Amino acid sequence: MELESVLHFLEDKTILVTGATGFLAKVFVEKILRCQPNVKKLYLLLRATDTESVAHRLHHEVFGKKLFKMQKEKWGEKFSSFLSDKVVAVAGDVSLHNFGIKDQTLIEEMLEEIDIIVHSAATTRLDERFDVAMDTNTIGAYNAINFAKICHKIEIFLHVSTAYVCGEAKGQIPEEPFRMGQTLKSSFELDINLEKQLIKKKLSELQSQNANQETITSIMKEFGTIRANLHGWPNTYVFTKAMGEMVVTNMKGNIPLIITRPTVIIGTLSEPFPGWIEDVRTIDFVFVEYFKGAITSFVGNPKITVDLIPVDMVTNSMIIAMLVHSKNNTSNNLIYHIGTSLRNPIKLSEIQDIMHLYITKNPWLKNYGKSGSLYEKFTFNPNYTEDLEFPQYKGSRLKRIMNMYRPYLHFEGIFDDKNTEKLRMAIKGVGSVERKFNLDPKSIDWKEYLVNVHFPGLLKYSMQPKM
Repeated sequence: MELESVLHFLEDKTILVTGATGFLAKVFVEKILRCQPNVKKLYLLLRATDTESVAHRLHHEVFGKKLFKMQKEKWGEKFSSFLSDKVVAVAGDVSLHNFGIKDQTLIEEMLEEIDIIVHSAATTRLDERFDVAMDTNTIGAYNAINFAKICHKIEIFLHVSTAYVCGEAKGQIPEEPFRMGQTLKSSFELDINLEKQLIKKKLSELQSQNANQETITSIMKEFGTIRANLHGWPNTYVFTKAMGEMVVTNMKGNIPLIITRPTVIIGTLSEPFPGWIEDVRTIDFVFVEYFKGAITSFVGNPKITVDLIPVDMVTNSMIIAMLVHSKNNTSNNLIYHIGTSLRNPIKLSEIQDIMHLYITKNPWLKNYGKSGSLYEKFTFNPNYTEDLEFPQYKGSRLKRIMNMYRPYLHFEGIFDDKNTEKLRMAIKGVGSVERKFNLDPKSIDWKEYLVNVHFPGLLKYSMQPKM
């Protein structure tokens, strides 16, 4: 597979990306525009109500980011005109039929032109309200695959999921799709329509009681956790993402479908430059709070392998998967785990050591927190629940965060990636492709990457945690 074949595949293609303000989606868009500026068009769906608000979001939340600095340097004053030629911002909402797009002429153009849909829109909060998570992660998937089915020349529908739809599975976890109604507890059958009805009923009850928004949010978060746990998932996020997978698999008809399941996505390894990240997510919360001197321990089993994957490797895997499926429409490889736990594992205990190494190599970090506490070695404690020694975390906030992360920092699964390995084999030995579309987890030197790339990038771009 030559580099030219990858670039030729993307040339003159029209791609719809949902959830375009998301971390992964932005990196995907940047990669497409950088490696193939002759892409025909990118329709970027953003949650907005009108053309003015969608243009504002596109400018400030996508192309205004430092992620695009190389593109701006390349194009200079022509960058804005380049974007206006290639990018169409679409105001919409994945929870609505046809994404709630009001402009009928625009819909007709999209249906006529779109070759590829990358459905990336999701709410990734582990404790999201059940109604919000269902609307975005499950109903959104339903609306996206139905939109794909009426596109006139659709070639590929790529659905971005998460590896953790497996729940709290142990051992080697295969790249297998869900069947409709599958549950992680054998004594139950999952009925998505029933879940929707239960949400509607619960909201109706709360409204009849004149509950305020704070109360409704609290109860709907708890309700989602209860329903997820009933069927074997640890939280609302992975529960609704699993249902989203069931929907697209069941509804796809003749649409060529790819489901990518990344693990814990972290900052860029090398592209477009090393260390770019946005917001503080998942395990990055632990890194940042330790570097700030706010915590010195957190819940977690030091012996387990934690599966981290740089975001640029995820986007590269997505692009190569789309290319392979475009060449081989009979491919049975539906699911792609994109992670490192099988081929380049790192344990929490090793991360503890690397965190301490970084602190001791960067004494200037003491300015961020309490002098002295910063040099205490960080520990992951399997049974840690006490938050009294961290007074900056009022009430039960730290316990709430620990309870959310507990399943993932005690996770005993390893993600098989034989399908993704076939993608690596497809480009193996072709130096230009392997360099420009690196998706080999063995190429990561964890100590080098964390100390010299990820941690500095995290502190540079994302010093304000968002929980």
